[in-house]
Amino acid sequence: MNRTQFSTIVLAAGKGKRMKNPDLPKVMYKVNGKPMIDHVVELAIALGSQEIIAVVGFKKEIVIDHITATFGNRVKFATQFEQLGTGHAVMQAKPLLEDYDKDVLVLSGDVPLLTKRTMAELIRHHRDTNAVMTVLTAYVDDPTGYGRMIRMPDGAVDRIVEEKDANIEERSIREINSGIYVFKARPLFEALKHIDRNNAQNEYYLTDVLHYYTHHGMRVSAVRAQHFDEIRGVNTIEQLDEAEKAVRINSHLFRE
Repeated sequence: MNRTQFSTIVLAAGKGKRMKNPDLPKVMYKVNGKPMIDHVVELAIALGSQEIIAVVGFKKEIVIDHITATFGNRVKFATQFEQLGTGHAVMQAKPLLEDYDKDVLVLSGDVPLLTKRTMAELIRHHRDTNAVMTVLTAYVDDPTGYGRMIRMPDGAVDRIVEEKDANIEERSIREINSGIYVFKARPLFEALKHIDRNNAQNEYYLTDVLHYYTHHGMRVSAVRAQHFDEIRGVNTIEQLDEAEKAVRINSHLFRE
């Protein structure tokens, strides 16, 4: 991946309200023997990311101290003081990417099982299709809790609808958004100026940049992960257990 240039934003500000320990940042819970954030930062490094920026918030000192002790000065930090959504989180990284004109990979600190193989394919597809945004998706039997991918008749990406904002027909869609993306940096930060919090959760959704892109005739593409286990998000103790189980059962998927 060294022939390509991109930077990475890792979203790591979450509280983990549904986890057992209310004082531990969610990304510090362990999967396969180490904090989830370690898996994500290691992936960004393995892919050859130029810069890695972790957006921290809740109990940020714990996350910063751990990452610094583990990775030295390889990771920079931006702070999300209020939990106002994924779009707002990415906005906090803008000062560290001022005038950056390459690509930006956005990873979630609570999605620890992504493989280098899948992410390399996502980046490659993004470049090959000359898209401003490329989304990693997956098909699942039970899409509960995930944003749904809404496609145009020709298969192009139209929009992503968060579950709380979806109607009955949209909720029946089984292709889901993983929350993992590649963007062209300048169109990303321009689009973020135009999103608002007019939604069920009163948050700035990162996915709302799609409206700006499609309105301006910009291409949005998508790549489907072959295995749902890769894009498992961890928001509860039960999901943490499921991630551990996935590593045990499908260990061959995660060997790099």
